[in-house]
Amino acid sequence: MPWLVRDGEVLASLETAAGRRARRRGLLGRDELDGVLRLRARSVHTFGMRVPIDVAFCVPRRDGSLEVAGVVTLRPRRVSRPRWRARVALEAEEGAFRSWGVGRGDRLEVR
Repeated sequence: MPWLVRDGEVLASLETAAGRRARRRGLLGRDELDGVLRLRARSVHTFGMRVPIDVAFCVPRRDGSLEVAGVVTLRPRRVSRPRWRARVALEAEEGAFRSWGVGRGDRLEVR
């Protein structure tokens, strides 16, 4: 199983949403998430969600790392503003990125 890592510290397990259907579904229908969901997206929605989520929008770098362009918390029935530079969205349970100290400019790796 892949892991989300910052500066050699493992933050969480990582699941990748492969395919259009999985990306569109995201965390929909899950009561809790054990780790982080990675999907290719510039914007996300929480229609149909029961709980708020954290979203870190990231820009892929040539070295394979992800640079965090911004972190937002979305309540149910909301749509995030598009982050035009971002190509990857990391979704986690509310408060996860704050508790890990992840913010704009951080470099994350998938190992």
